[in-house]
Amino acid sequence: MDENEDVLVTVSGGIGHITLNRPKAINSLTHQMVGALARTLKAWEHDDAVDAVLLTGAGDRGLCAGGDVVAIYHDARAGGSETRQFWHDEYVLNAFIGRYPKPYVAVMNGITMGGGVGVSAHGSVRVVTDTTKMAMPEVGIGFIPDVGGTYLLARTPGLLGVHAALTGAPFSGADAIAMGFADHFVPQDSIAAFTDAVAADGVDAALAAHAQEPPPSALVAQRDWIDRCYDRATVADIVAALREHGGDAGDAADLIASRSPIAASVALEAVRRAAELPTLEDVLRLEFRTSCAALRSHDLVEGIRALLIDKDKNPRWSPDSLAAVTPADVEAYFVSADPDLQFDEE
Repeated sequence: MDENEDVLVTVSGGIGHITLNRPKAINSLTHQMVGALARTLKAWEHDDAVDAVLLTGAGDRGLCAGGDVVAIYHDARAGGSETRQFWHDEYVLNAFIGRYPKPYVAVMNGITMGGGVGVSAHGSVRVVTDTTKMAMPEVGIGFIPDVGGTYLLARTPGLLGVHAALTGAPFSGADAIAMGFADHFVPQDSIAAFTDAVAADGVDAALAAHAQEPPPSALVAQRDWIDRCYDRATVADIVAALREHGGDAGDAADLIASRSPIAASVALEAVRRAAELPTLEDVLRLEFRTSCAALRSHDLVEGIRALLIDKDKNPRWSPDSLAAVTPADVEAYFVSADPDLQFDEE
């Protein structure tokens, strides 16, 4: 095992352990890492030496902060062909994780966002901690929740998922369990003992020994105004309802107003469409369309520029307001990616 590798792989005691190993970048996913994950999981699928998979992130900052968006910025400006292939392979991997035949244990401690959600929240055993900071923050860079995120966002209690999609705001491990993004709560200071127990005693015994009742979910406690305010036709209507309500709802309105108007508008429609689609694969195919459309857009490059390249935090969105976004603008994100995403079994 080469410690310089971006993905570390070991097999011991029937557990195939995958460690995302870019701690300085909070283990952000590169195309190479997606390939390594896919190859490893395929090799283990029918390997009798592997009874279960354990996914963790190196360092103490989090499992994975998402995709490498700086690389996406440079590629988008050069035509975007690399990024399109990256997303294709990433979404095929997300679907594979979603139907993986062996227990797939993801430890979602610390920052677990965007692409990090994609390699963890579709697994069968999803563990969060008191340090978990989860989010689908894509609208802040002119992008739309992807990696099967809209599948999960569309299936939360009430409209919690719409709130998470439009604000891009982080939520806790307790919230993640309440929203259906995770299953088990293990305190951060027990995580090392938990992962050791997975290898020594198996997944069920490790959970029995270390999982605890999660704290109350702050988001669930706010469901009353969330369900009321987000049940509106357009993002502009939602923002107006939030402002009228005030308090925490007003803060949510301010956040949404800072996001890309077209990305927020497409995100709302994407979550609504995802609710009507039966499988994760169907939703990923839809997300590939919205992602490829974003790659051609003004706002994705501009959003990454403002946040991570020039760091002026002053994106010039186009259209520049929610009121200026037309139904045709939104619909353009849902046309065929030509070719659309195909899965291995198709």
